[in-house]
Amino acid sequence: MTKLRYAMVGGGRDAFIGAVHRKAIALDGQAELVAGALSSSPEKAKASGRDLFLAEDRNHGDWRSLLDDELKRPAHERIDFVSIVTPNHMHFPVAQAFVDAGFHVVCDKPLVHTRAQADALVEAVARQGTVFCVTYNYTGYPMVRQAREMVRSGELGEVRKIVVEYNQGWLATRLEGAGNKQAAWRSDPAQSGAAGAIGDIGSHAENLVATVTGLEIESLCADLSSFVPGRPLDDDGSLLLRFKGGARGVLVASQINAGLENDLRLRVSGALGTLEWRQERPSELTHLPHDGPRRVFTRGTPWLCESARRASRLPSGHPEGFIEAFANLYGGVIADIRAKLAGVAADPLAADYPRVEDGARGVRFIERTVASAQSQAKWTAW
Repeated sequence: MTKLRYAMVGGGRDAFIGAVHRKAIALDGQAELVAGALSSSPEKAKASGRDLFLAEDRNHGDWRSLLDDELKRPAHERIDFVSIVTPNHMHFPVAQAFVDAGFHVVCDKPLVHTRAQADALVEAVARQGTVFCVTYNYTGYPMVRQAREMVRSGELGEVRKIVVEYNQGWLATRLEGAGNKQAAWRSDPAQSGAAGAIGDIGSHAENLVATVTGLEIESLCADLSSFVPGRPLDDDGSLLLRFKGGARGVLVASQINAGLENDLRLRVSGALGTLEWRQERPSELTHLPHDGPRRVFTRGTPWLCESARRASRLPSGHPEGFIEAFANLYGGVIADIRAKLAGVAADPLAADYPRVEDGARGVRFIERTVASAQSQAKWTAW
């Protein structure tokens, strides 16, 4: 066995999420960055590649040159996968091209701009038989996996009510007008897509609900607002959700709650009890049974389910968080790629990561939410 080789598109100088991905991949020492096209600016891309010690012949000014170069190389030199960490509008063309060329892909969320693009990617991945991960990183937290096991094994009984909130305050002022790169592309419809906060963090909230409960949305009622003057996309959203089977839900995604940082929280209530989890206290999962005392599960302890134990990297009491959750997704991707290289089926617990189908569902969630907010009807069918 040797290290896998990967390339990165986007994520160069001044980028936030690219560095997070690289640090996460490095945690397990299973893959190394060997090639890249790290910016839409050729000069910045090359400079960023030199910062990361890429060989000059694999340090490219644009992603098409990167792909062409990899296809010319013998199989034993080619990358095993590509990580796409660009603004949203570049996800589809880059991902489609690499999948069509037979490469495995990891792509940041939301997957693409439209459902048609998402469907095309789902079809391409099925046709090529490649690995495709969408980095909904919160699914990599051990206690989220513990919650998933408890809900799906019936420990809460029939699920009745779900409340998920993702509140931030960093866009409470018009940062995009003050030269903030992250705010600028997120508030630009040409780059971000049809939604702002709902696409950026609401998609995380939807995915967290789907991952933990396995429930499908039947219909929704959405109210989207743009509180900051001059901002063309939503910076606040409130949704009522109806799920198949009868459960009801509330989803809030807001980036204008001044003073809040990264407050993602989930509450799932069933006939037999409730689970609560907060991203800012990720090592704890609270279980409130209907007929017993409150229990607080903590990460790294031996009485968790196997998927949660596997996702824990340190003994209990030692903090783990954001980067480790990303690393767990990449660990799943690498396990799946290694299984394909060996011609065997991957261990489902090892290859645990969000698939292209999860990304496609997230795109539909964004589209239906925007449609609901623009409609005068009370409920919009899924």
